[in-house]
Amino acid sequence: MSTGLRILIASPLGRVVAAPLEANFPEVTVSVAATEAEFNRAITGQVRYDVVAADLIWNQPETEWTFDGLDAIDRLREVDRVAPVILATQGHSMERDHLDEAMLRDEVWGVFPKAAGLHPFMDSIRSVALGNRLPDRPDPSAPKPLYAELQGRRGHTAGRLAGAIAAGRATDNATLALAAQVAPSTANKVTSHYLGPIISARGEHNSALPLTQGAVYRWCGVHARYLVSWCRRNGHADVLGD
Repeated sequence: MSTGLRILIASPLGRVVAAPLEANFPEVTVSVAATEAEFNRAITGQVRYDVVAADLIWNQPETEWTFDGLDAIDRLREVDRVAPVILATQGHSMERDHLDEAMLRDEVWGVFPKAAGLHPFMDSIRSVALGNRLPDRPDPSAPKPLYAELQGRRGHTAGRLAGAIAAGRATDNATLALAAQVAPSTANKVTSHYLGPIISARGEHNSALPLTQGAVYRWCGVHARYLVSWCRRNGHADVLGD
């Protein structure tokens, strides 16, 4: 391993792994960002990192709805400090939508399950620092990524509607039109035209039951963290409110 390696650990628990990294890598510089503000300071006006390891979903109540690993990737690009990123996962279903999008991002060099432990984590950092991407283990049974469903003009409208519902800013078509800043006729088609087809295509509704507005609102709740993240990162933060 070459000397002078620069590693950024972006995680509320980053300081827990910083010391072992410093002990196991020669002449390494380990920076830790445990909050969004610390992450911004760590990358702005700084030398580019060799590896950035970031939590996919930040295990911190005040952060999990406002900042995640996908935000971190975007920030690196915004300040022209793009680096190989390892995303650390908890392994629960809440991460699925984020993970699906992450695997489409060139900056992501691998995904590491936290349950694998510290030493495999250090091995992953070493491998990526040497220019190797981590093995990808795609799930062949997974539906089309939700990220892919929210592309184009119609997709962005669907994302705005879903984001407003996920953020708790709508309870019926009238309040949905106001929150998403769309015409009432557009909000009236949230089930039939915008979100209903996405839900059905992903196999996330029992076909023996009617696909009602209530079912659509429930679906938005299930995917709420990703929908809020998507709106925040794609120019639709206005639908989320304060």
